[in-house]
Amino acid sequence: MRRFSKTTISRQARPLIATATAIGLVLAVPMTGIAQQDTAPASSAATAAAPVSFAGIVKEKLPAVVGIITTMPQPQGAQGGTMPQLPPGLGDLFGAPRGGQAPESGPLQALGSGFIISGDGYVVTNNHVIEQASAIEVVLEDERRFDAVLVGTDPATDIALLKIESDEELPHVEWGASDDLEIGDWTIAIGNPFGLGGTVTAGILSARSRNINAGPYDDFLQTDAAINRGNSGGPLFNAAGDVVGVNTAIVSPSGGSVGIGFAVPSAVAQRIVADLQDDGAVERGWLGVGIQPVSEDIASALEIDGTDGALVTSVTRDSPAEKAGLAPGDVIVDMDGAPVDGPRALSLAVADLEVGTSVPLTVLRDGKTEELSVEIGLHPSYSLAEAEDGADPAAPGTPQLGVAIAPLDASLRARLGLPEELSGIAITGVQPDSAAAKAGLRPGDVITAAAGEDVSDLEALRGAVAEAADKETPLLLRVYRGGGYTFVAVKLIGDDE
Repeated sequence: MRRFSKTTISRQARPLIATATAIGLVLAVPMTGIAQQDTAPASSAATAAAPVSFAGIVKEKLPAVVGIITTMPQPQGAQGGTMPQLPPGLGDLFGAPRGGQAPESGPLQALGSGFIISGDGYVVTNNHVIEQASAIEVVLEDERRFDAVLVGTDPATDIALLKIESDEELPHVEWGASDDLEIGDWTIAIGNPFGLGGTVTAGILSARSRNINAGPYDDFLQTDAAINRGNSGGPLFNAAGDVVGVNTAIVSPSGGSVGIGFAVPSAVAQRIVADLQDDGAVERGWLGVGIQPVSEDIASALEIDGTDGALVTSVTRDSPAEKAGLAPGDVIVDMDGAPVDGPRALSLAVADLEVGTSVPLTVLRDGKTEELSVEIGLHPSYSLAEAEDGADPAAPGTPQLGVAIAPLDASLRARLGLPEELSGIAITGVQPDSAAAKAGLRPGDVITAAAGEDVSDLEALRGAVAEAADKETPLLLRVYRGGGYTFVAVKLIGDDE
């Protein structure tokens, strides 16, 4: 049976990892550098003849590939260094100290990778690399070390954005066009497998658009370049030395590379990073429907030809879909002039649409074709907490927390390892230099109460923010973090301050 595994490495556990059995999805966290071909490709930046050496690319790009050291609190009640709040398959990668005995208490450290995308210090990595971290340190190839601020995360695609500050311009890499890659093109990964330091591997693009059930928007590149534990968050390059993917996971029955690695394509990662950089959260389009594939039996029962399209199973109340007239039993076969191959294709397409855009839909209903128009809404997982209902986040003098929040649905609970009985709203992004950032709030925190009142939705939080702003007092939040609770006082900031 195939096993997917995430590959973050505990500093204390490095000697033990090589013999560990991989369980689940291995996420790769590397100390990355870049491998690229010196010779320009004949037909495109992504295509080239077999190279003599990748040395030129490595020399040029390695300074922009970084190691990431995260410190995590020991979960309350944890035994043997296990990490119950992590997704299955990650627990064996953390906490075992040198000598084979896990610490009974104290912080845990893990190693990961990332890459610098701008001279002013923005760093891309995987969300699972920094998830639940209480401190993040970025280590450059020249051994300079920087404390990092978490700008925002997108658990749905496993992308995170960090920021480091330097007195001088930092080395950085450029994004490439993953859509231009063809199966068989060269790909190059650089990482820190098993804590060995900058390691370069090369292979070809094996497949595109892989769905490994890691998240709702899976659309991975597959490469046979060796990616191991310790490579997560590092860059995957094309033959021109541009980043075409973020190394994330491998299929691993044994814990090591078997030539099946996965990377988030740059076409996805670049847009996610831009949203995180601008807002601290990701803006996605939303229809508000439950959908499933059309099987042959369902097609026969509905008396339709073929199994293309997405069958609507439910419609969310007051959603764009309901307003457009979609109903359970409809089969969406075309959106904005493009055929819908299935539920996954529809989900990816809708998520990429700009909020407020009106798009035509073609649906099959009761054996007939219906033409509808839907205005794409903002996905409910994206919200910036403002001072008042309808307040313009950019309005001068408006006090803000500066966080993006999401409701605690089953998917988010599982991703963050939250107990079923926990009630509140999760922070998915924190804007740099915001009130939340200055108070120490970070993605993964769950706000359970504000000003002494339970918080279960955005409206409750907005009310508490507005009340604290009126009183000109800090807002006291009760936050669930790392298996326990803490209080955080947030001094609200107005744009005119």
